[in-house]
Amino acid sequence: MPRARRHPSPAPPSAPRTPTRSRTAPPRHAHRAALGASAVAGLLALAACSAGAPAAAPSATPSDAPATYAPVTLDNCGTEITFDSPPQRVVTIKSSTTEMLLALGLADALVGTAFADGPVPDRWAADVADVPVLSDKVPGQEALLEAEPDLVYAGWESNLSADGAGERSTLDALGIATYVSPSACKDPAYQPDPLTFDDVLGEIREVGDVFGVPAAAADVVAEQQATLDAIEPVDGATAVWWSSGTDTPYVGAGIGAPQMLMETAGLTNVFADVDDTWTSVGWEQVVAADPDVLVLVDSAWNSAQKKMDFLAAHPAASQLTAVREQRYVVVPFAASEAGVRNAQAASDIADAVRALDTGTPAPTEG
Repeated sequence: MPRARRHPSPAPPSAPRTPTRSRTAPPRHAHRAALGASAVAGLLALAACSAGAPAAAPSATPSDAPATYAPVTLDNCGTEITFDSPPQRVVTIKSSTTEMLLALGLADALVGTAFADGPVPDRWAADVADVPVLSDKVPGQEALLEAEPDLVYAGWESNLSADGAGERSTLDALGIATYVSPSACKDPAYQPDPLTFDDVLGEIREVGDVFGVPAAAADVVAEQQATLDAIEPVDGATAVWWSSGTDTPYVGAGIGAPQMLMETAGLTNVFADVDDTWTSVGWEQVVAADPDVLVLVDSAWNSAQKKMDFLAAHPAASQLTAVREQRYVVVPFAASEAGVRNAQAASDIADAVRALDTGTPAPTEG
């Protein structure tokens, strides 16, 4: 069972599962294992098709893990966690974490999902059809505990808070381990600066080790690398990545997934000099930059079409060249955070910009 070490926090005698022990690890900048190649994902359809995603590995449930499973100890955003055996009952929060397990063939380990950013790609829909959805947003502690997980895999650190699924120390005391996507660590000692595909691939490998399926992880990494190697970057057209917000747009800044994806696709991020993952700006800044392309994030709660309608009606934004010429590239929200969709997203962005330049439909996979 997983043991998250944080001292001192002995589990109460009534803890429902094997007690966990955790400790806060000392911050360190070089906390992830060195990664060889950069990565790429399997088959994400940009904009028009949400079915694309990496091919799922053959089903490999935790019980299929080899008898030689060696304990895995991780420094996860400053919390040291030890897994003595593969997790058996997992709740995922955010699409990126759910899809990570699906790509690794670990659907049978899921006992609940929450905070989906959009539909699961078609190839995985049957795998999660019977998995309970605990909440459209961050699940409360009661809903989480009813699922009886031994691991909560969170896409954001803020998912694990007193007013959310529960603080890590609280869940630890109940015998529930927690793992946060390393790309989402907020402590400067752990936050990728900037996020790279090595970081994305590192999480795939790390999760594969935790669940005892390193071969499946290696297959996903190899597929992603092949996708990355095949990308033909565009010529540096300027772009603004608009994620959310209307009065004050929330855009991709210089060290997160939007920057990584735009740079890989060959675009020049207008706000690359902002040392953050995302940032709030004024429309006057966007208008002054007049980017060649607008990358619109499509989510369940803020669709790309709503963004287009807003831009067309906005007195200033409607005068942008990209708005007048409909130079939009649409990216599903789940592909905009570090995960198994990133590599294909970068490829699709490059293809979509080329299609805008030539006036031909962009190829999609689905």
